[in-house]
Amino acid sequence: MSATTTLEQPKAQPEPSKSNDGGSLKAYLGQNIQQYGMIAVLLLIIAAFQWSTDGLMLNPDNIAALIQQNAYVFVLTIGMVMVIVAGHIDLSVGSVVAFVGGICAVMITDFELSWPVAVAISIVIGGLVGCWQGFWVAYAGIPAFIVTLGGMLLFRGLAIVVLEQTIAGLPSGFNDISNGSLPAAGYVGNLDAVTLFIGVFAFAGLTIAQIRARRELTKLDLRTEPFAAFAGKLVLSALAIGAITYLLASSAGGTPIVLVIVGVLVLIYTFLMNNTIFGRHIYAMGGNLPAAMLSGVKTKRVNFLIFVNMGLLAGVAAVITTSRAGAGIAAAGTNYELDAIAAAFIGGTSVNGGIGKITGAITGALIMGVLNMGLSIMGTDPAYQQVIKGLVLIAAVALDILNKRRGK
Repeated sequence: MSATTTLEQPKAQPEPSKSNDGGSLKAYLGQNIQQYGMIAVLLLIIAAFQWSTDGLMLNPDNIAALIQQNAYVFVLTIGMVMVIVAGHIDLSVGSVVAFVGGICAVMITDFELSWPVAVAISIVIGGLVGCWQGFWVAYAGIPAFIVTLGGMLLFRGLAIVVLEQTIAGLPSGFNDISNGSLPAAGYVGNLDAVTLFIGVFAFAGLTIAQIRARRELTKLDLRTEPFAAFAGKLVLSALAIGAITYLLASSAGGTPIVLVIVGVLVLIYTFLMNNTIFGRHIYAMGGNLPAAMLSGVKTKRVNFLIFVNMGLLAGVAAVITTSRAGAGIAAAGTNYELDAIAAAFIGGTSVNGGIGKITGAITGALIMGVLNMGLSIMGTDPAYQQVIKGLVLIAAVALDILNKRRGK
């Protein structure tokens, strides 16, 4: 009896799809639930306050004040995202703000330096503070929590030494950094022309950058987000930028100067984190430190530079805070570190490091700012304001943890 063997022809495999569109819209939104969830939460909070305050929340002058009052949070959050993504924490930034702000006020009043020179020196001093803390973290191997906890006490004490009493009477040009607006150059109806131009320029720049980034991914045959999500983001961006532009153009002063400063910093650091080797190294260290070290990442150098950068941004925040108050105050910066950390976590930065975006953290800072302003307009007791912000922070971190568990 003979056995015959039939060789089956291999089944034709389907050709790989030439489309690199990132799957279905539903799947994409599910993978980015925290990012888009926080944006939805921000919109819901704004709508709730707009209704409960009888329209005062979106009053044009209130929107300008919201930006000016919370500019320090935006600046510090940018640096804090980088620190947390790398797997660290910085508890000292509030005290550094008070210390550097005090030195800035002393240089202007006692040393009679011009305010632009004093501002530049203050930012450099912030960088030197970052060098001090970065050395202990990166090269001495002391955990950042301990180093910056010590820094919180050290620099708060030095702030009190530098500012034995409040120093007021700072120049109007210096105070305009946080309280002033860009000069008007005409009006379109009742709308500030400079603000309208900035809004159009911002949307055009964002659209061009998004299109170019998508084309680059397509050329490299890398997966992109679904086209529906891409188009939706552009539409929502247009609506958001248009609404903010209209409100600011309708306000008494137009575009706040400090908004330009924050906008430039967001652009610089978004590019730094997304498009540079340094940014990739930060993500690599936070995601898997041993693997990053085996891959040749100079972890000590990167850690050092992260804290130097945090110090520089704390110096910028110190100038903004001192300008906003119009005086050097030893108690300035109290709880600023908590605001920045909370904004970073609410904006989607992972508590475990390795994940976080500058734009997401700015969304978190906006949520904090809107809560502060909305609750203040409603006359809510400050104690209850802290309770509400604490609950929002816990909810954001819980969402991050649940999202990770679901992805496993």
